[in-house]
Amino acid sequence: MNALEQQYLEVNGITLSLHSAGPATGRPVWLLHGFPECWHSWRQQVGPLAAAGYRVLIPEMRGYGQSSAPREAAAYDLITLCGDIQAAMDALGQDQACVVGHDWGAPVAWHLALLEPGRVQAVVGMAVPFAGRPKQPAIDIMRQLYAGRFHYILHFQQPGVAEQEMDADIPRTLRMMMHNSSAAVPKDFFLQDKPAGATLFDGMQDPDRLPEWCDAAAFAEYLRTFAGRGFHGALNWYRNFERNWQRTEALSGRRIEQPALFLLGDRDPVGTLEAYTLRQMPKWIAQLEQHLLSDCGHWIQNEQAGQVNRYLLGFLRRHYRA
Repeated sequence: MNALEQQYLEVNGITLSLHSAGPATGRPVWLLHGFPECWHSWRQQVGPLAAAGYRVLIPEMRGYGQSSAPREAAAYDLITLCGDIQAAMDALGQDQACVVGHDWGAPVAWHLALLEPGRVQAVVGMAVPFAGRPKQPAIDIMRQLYAGRFHYILHFQQPGVAEQEMDADIPRTLRMMMHNSSAAVPKDFFLQDKPAGATLFDGMQDPDRLPEWCDAAAFAEYLRTFAGRGFHGALNWYRNFERNWQRTEALSGRRIEQPALFLLGDRDPVGTLEAYTLRQMPKWIAQLEQHLLSDCGHWIQNEQAGQVNRYLLGFLRRHYRA
């Protein structure tokens, strides 16, 4: 991986830890990680992007690593999360950028494209699609569909419940999350049916080893991200569906007009959860290119790094040349 620099920006009421690589004069490409990941989840994209002449910027998102982690859940709504990146762009004097997001980073990327149509020249989402603002908060729909049954997002709603299980053994939690939503298990294994009172890892496989795409050195970075703070800040991202819906009212009906790339693994359980959104997405993104990656679970930029890099660099060459 190319030499990385780290700096700390005081933005939007928090300290944002930011890693960067590539030529200082290169066009900015922001890489926004998801849950429960870290900035280092983009390790296989840094070198190719920097070599192509881009300035690569990888924040530790609010609640993660050495960035601030406010205790209150309301500090993690989408507009606030977008504000962290917008303020960082301001601090760095960037009037143009491409934003790439995976998992929870994808909704941030999609909404930055909506909020910043002049500055965000191109946008990439991985795993989580976009189909506009829903007619009601998504959490209300989940409660209706999963009444009496377990759903991990419903399980995450009550502060302290998921933390008790996940914080008890952070290395095991990360191994379990990596394994049980990857291509190493049958498709949708992570979504297995169980009663509402179940725990997150009931019925899951404990691999007791790291996946091939995450060696011990990389895993150590994941562990550092959650050491001493646990998963509370990261889980707070899930506790704002009502607030997200309220705060995005001004964006209702707005389409993404910029060139956009969407990548999804063929064995990613999010593809099943978001089947309706996937069908609707072309109506909401004017210039959409999308690809389904074979033999790939949720951790797309690592499970199939070569495919991701080819699609990403090709898209950037066409729409956001270095």
